[in-house]
Parts: sequence; structure tokens; C-alpha cells
Amino acid sequence: MTATLAETARPGLDLSLTLDLQAPRANLWRCWTEGALLQRWFAPEPWSVPLAELDVRQGGTMRVTMRGPGGEENAGSSVYLEVVPEQRLVWTMAFGEAWIPSDNPFMVATIAFSDLKDGGTRYEALVRHWTGQECEQHQQMGFEAGWTKCARQLEALAQSLGGK
Repeated sequence: MTATLAETARPGLDLSLTLDLQAPRANLWRCWTEGALLQRWFAPEPWSVPLAELDVRQGGTMRVTMRGPGGEENAGSSVYLEVVPEQRLVWTMAFGEAWIPSDNPFMVATIAFSDLKDGGTRYEALVRHWTGQECEQHQQMGFEAGWTKCARQLEALAQSLGGK
């Protein structure tokens, strides 16, 4: 049996989240890979995503800007390391566009999707950090609550797309 992402997490360096979402895997994939859909769920409300440019392929760039309720903005670029349609996305903030090293590598994120017997999807996220300090910082930023809230927003959007 293959280990879950959470089982591969390194204590003090990685954060993980596993949820069973009541939405088809194909719809969840669309929400992760279509910029217009990603804008609708990728930041925990009341934050928003005014920009999501996605080149979803190995070596492609993900550019996302999040905007807070006070108008503050957090913009970032990542590079996709692995793209397995409807199964797995891996990206890193260690590089920006064209494999240019970033000023703040911060994390490598893996998202995995697998079917559940009830038609839902097991949704796993594993976020790896270079240092324990970065992991702690991410935890204190509200990783679990924020990523869970985003996953529930993702679930609602994916449900609204219909399909099986």
C-alpha cells in the first residue's frame, strides 16, 4: 500500500492536511488548473484572488496575487515540478518564472487527489519547508485553518460545476 502524504511528512519541517471532499476529482482538478476557477477559492475569505495565471505543465509558472480585506496584496510566483492530470500537482516557490531562483523559496507543495467509494475525493496536501523556522512561521500564519477553509471553498465550487 502506498503511504499517504501525511505519512511522509517530516516532523518540524512539513505540514499536511487530508480531507474527504464531496466533489468529483475531475471538478477539483479543474478548480486547481483553470485560473478563473482558482480565483474563486484559493484564498480564505474575506481574502480574494484578483490574479491567477497558470501554465499547468512541468516547468510552467503559477502567478497568484491574493488581496486582503484592507487592500493589502501578497503576490507570488511558483514553478510546477510535477503535473499528473487529476491525480497530483507539485509546485515550489523556490523558483519564479523560467527557473529563476526566488528571494524566498519558502515551500514545496504537493496536492494529491484519489477517488472515494461514495463519489467524493480524498484531498491531500503536503507542504515541505527548508527550515523548521519556515515551517513554524507557516503554522503560525494559520496553515491548518486557512488551508482547510480554502479546501471547503474549493469543495463548494467543485460541487457547483456538476458532473460525476
